[in-house]
Amino acid sequence: MPTLRLALCQVNPSVGDLAGNAELIRSWTARAAGAGAQLVAFPEMVLTGYPVEDLVFRRSFVAASKAALESLAAALAADGLGEVAVVVGYLDADGPPQVSGDAQPGRGARNAAALLHGGAVVATYFKHHLPNYGVFDEDRYFVPGDTLTVIRLGGVDVTLTICEDLWQAGGPFAAARAAGVGLVVNINGSPYELNKDDLRLPMVRRRAAEAGATIAYVNLTGGQDELVFEGDSMIVTADGTLLTRAPQFVEHLLVQDLELPAAGAAATGDGALPDGMRLTRVTVDAELPAPGQPTDAGGVIEPVADEAEVWHALVLGLRDYVDKNRFPSVVLGLSGGIDSAVVAALAVDALGPQRVVGVSMPSQHSSEHSREDAADLAKRTGLDFRVEPIQPMVDTFLANLSLSGVAVENLQARVRGVILMALSNQEGPLVLTTGNKSELAVGYSTLYGDSVGGFNPIKDVWKTLVWRLAKWRNAEATRRGETPPIPENSIGKPPSAELSPGQLDSDTLPDYDVLDPILIGYVDGDLGRDGLVRAGHDAAVVDKVLRMVDTAEYKRRQSAPGTKISMKAFGRDRRLPITNRWRERGE
Repeated sequence: MPTLRLALCQVNPSVGDLAGNAELIRSWTARAAGAGAQLVAFPEMVLTGYPVEDLVFRRSFVAASKAALESLAAALAADGLGEVAVVVGYLDADGPPQVSGDAQPGRGARNAAALLHGGAVVATYFKHHLPNYGVFDEDRYFVPGDTLTVIRLGGVDVTLTICEDLWQAGGPFAAARAAGVGLVVNINGSPYELNKDDLRLPMVRRRAAEAGATIAYVNLTGGQDELVFEGDSMIVTADGTLLTRAPQFVEHLLVQDLELPAAGAAATGDGALPDGMRLTRVTVDAELPAPGQPTDAGGVIEPVADEAEVWHALVLGLRDYVDKNRFPSVVLGLSGGIDSAVVAALAVDALGPQRVVGVSMPSQHSSEHSREDAADLAKRTGLDFRVEPIQPMVDTFLANLSLSGVAVENLQARVRGVILMALSNQEGPLVLTTGNKSELAVGYSTLYGDSVGGFNPIKDVWKTLVWRLAKWRNAEATRRGETPPIPENSIGKPPSAELSPGQLDSDTLPDYDVLDPILIGYVDGDLGRDGLVRAGHDAAVVDKVLRMVDTAEYKRRQSAPGTKISMKAFGRDRRLPITNRWRERGE
């Protein structure tokens, strides 16, 4: 059987940075070639970054992507890498955008993969299955492909597929079996969700069995706005054997020797395939470079525990949002509570303490232990700690406005927001807001107050998970022989906004151990009122919680972006009308 040395490049591109992404591809191809790779694969739309969203409709951007691909092929050859076959995801188009007046049926923008070799683009493939659920809107942007491209390379028949093609039965993978393919390269931009890695390996195994071929799965890593990609690239044989698996949340070069069936005797040319797909064959006549010395096996990296996985996802999402948008640093309010403590620890892990400013903004209702806990966290993490008392500013407002009750509570939160935004304007840091998913769900926040900020690292983290993350991070620090970053007082004390005397979250909300399961069922699971009651939740509590969730939509629509870690994050995943008179009622 022929042996093919394959390299999967799990890399972190930036959306719109065609020149920078091309350089990324060139440098990683050189690394792969140095390891003797004959075929090198990069993730979905690596040349443009992913997702490009409405940039698809910019004809100038589409033209630039196509030109960048041609230039990249030539540049790889000029680098002395022309003999290496390189698979690259990019944006293509064979017609005007579908939203334009001159659109043509069956033509338009394409989510594409190309094989580069010998300084030229020798083969292309257009994504067949276009996802249109959750965060995906690919039916809005792309036209599906209907052709399987089989490339005869080094004595092996190889075909290209893209992301969602893997998650649907039939289509390209059934066609690959009919075409007698030995290797399916599946390039991905698959966003992270907690426990998605547990689904991915069984899915790859099912498609490998369906295709009767080895599958090489390569995924992006890095953050893009609210999405984060964890990598988790892998190679699985036709019989389901996991040969190698990459780590999560880091760039990684995975190199593996594959023994593959020799290319079949099918004639070069077009032919019919299952599911209405067509077949085209391309032969790369030139010999591939000899792989040289045997490579070390890529190894199998086992997935980590849930809390570790989420922590790494949040750190990466925050780091890339800050760095890719070129913010010099971040600033956040340090209340001494669990949410701000976790956000501060995430920020320090993502950026280093020298790029994190924490501001304690005590009022007359701030307890002494909260002030001490904020200072303790700053000492533990080494971040830039400042104290800005807000009571004189609040008193000035109250001397000129007749306010009472909740209005005074919200005034304190808004004064804090003004301070943080002023520091952002003066010194340039991005303001981080610290509201968790439970609070966002029920509207337990002050609009333009504690909700102010440009990014929220824990926007998609339920309150009960915030506590679990804090305990995990401290335990991890202890395991490493480091100082735990989060004060135990912040973890153990009852949560409070401290905007009025003796205030606790439980004055307004059910205990979070009761609240979060209801919210998870309603928000993530789309359960109605009766379904929640049948699941064992108290009917009166359910009615109260659902009323709070439904009336807070206008607040959530104005909330800062934040890293998605769940199956249904607020924003891109869950889209409900603000003006909405539907309410869940009992049977």
